[in-house]
Amino acid sequence: MTSWYLDKGPEGDVVVSTRVRIARNFLDVPFPVRMTKEQGVQVIDRIQKTLFEDAELNSRQLSCIPMQGLGVVEKQAMVEKHLMSPEMLQDVHSRGIILSKDESISIMLNEEDHLRIQCLFSGMQLKNAWKQANMIDNILEKEIEYAYSEQYGYLTSCPTNTGTGLRASVMIHLPALTMIGYLNSLLTAVSKLGIAVRGIYGEGTEARGHIFQISNQVTLGVSEEETVENLKGIVRQIIEQERKARQKLIEGNQLVLEDRLYRSYGVFKNARIMTSEEFMKLISDVRLGINMGIIKDINIETVNQLMIVTQPANIMIQFGKSLTAEQRDIERAEIIRNTINI
Repeated sequence: MTSWYLDKGPEGDVVVSTRVRIARNFLDVPFPVRMTKEQGVQVIDRIQKTLFEDAELNSRQLSCIPMQGLGVVEKQAMVEKHLMSPEMLQDVHSRGIILSKDESISIMLNEEDHLRIQCLFSGMQLKNAWKQANMIDNILEKEIEYAYSEQYGYLTSCPTNTGTGLRASVMIHLPALTMIGYLNSLLTAVSKLGIAVRGIYGEGTEARGHIFQISNQVTLGVSEEETVENLKGIVRQIIEQERKARQKLIEGNQLVLEDRLYRSYGVFKNARIMTSEEFMKLISDVRLGINMGIIKDINIETVNQLMIVTQPANIMIQFGKSLTAEQRDIERAEIIRNTINI
C-alpha cells in the first residue's frame, strides 16, 4: 500500500492533506493524567484486542508500537509525518500508537485522552476521512463503554474537545493570497466563523511555506456531520479565493512571477546545502509553479514526498545515524537533487 502523502488527492493544487481526529475516553478508567501505569497498559490492551480482531481493519495491516520502544529520533519522525502530536514526545508511561501500513490510520493511545483516532488523506477528502474515523470509532464503541454525558456529549481531558470530540482539519497552501496581500483579512474573517487557523504542525506552530491548518473550533452543540460540512464549505471558499489570487498574479506580471518561480526551482534542485527554513520557502514557490503549469519537469506527488523525507528526523532515519544540523542541511540538498534528477 502506498503511503497517503505520496498522492496528490482531490483539489491537490491547493489542499495538501485532510485529517479527522476523534478524542475518546474509557468510562471506567481515569483520564491519562490521573491513571496508573497498570491502567494505561490495560487501555492499550483492550483497544488493541478490539481493533486487531476486526476483519475489515485487519486487512489494513495494523501494528501497535509502544512509545517506550522508540528512540527520540523515531518519535520525532512520526511527528514530522503528522502521525502523532508533539505531546507524544514526552516520556510518559503506557503510551503507544496503532498504525496502518499506509499510515492513513494513526491512533494515539493515552496521549491527552485514552484514544485519539486519526485518519489522514491526501488532498481534500473530509468526508472520506470522517467515514473512516467513524467506522473505527463504531468498532471500538461496541466493546468499550466511553465516558459520555447526555448533556455534554463525549467527555475529554480538555473541555474544548467535549461534545463530539471531533477535530477536522485541512492542510492548505496559500502562497498567492499571501503575495497579493489578501491573506490576513481572509483568515480574520474565517476565524469569526468558528474556524481555527494554525501552523503546519498544529497549535502553537508557525505557518511555514505558506501552509496552514484550517480546522473547526466548536465541538459542543453541533453534530459531527455538521462540523464536517461546515468546514468543507469554508475550505472550498478559501480554495476559490486562492485560485483567483493565482490568476491575478499571472495577469499582473507573468514574467516577474515566472522569474521568481524558476529562480526558486533552480536553487531548489541544484543547492548543495539547504536549511529547513530555506526548504520551506523554496518548496512553496516550486509547488505554486507546478500547480500553475509553469514548472513542468516535477510533479506534486514528488513535492509531497520531499516535504516528509527532508524533515530533520526523517533524514536521520534514512541515514541510520545522528547528524548535526549542518550535516542534515547537506544531506537534505542531496536528497532533493537525487530525487529530482533521477
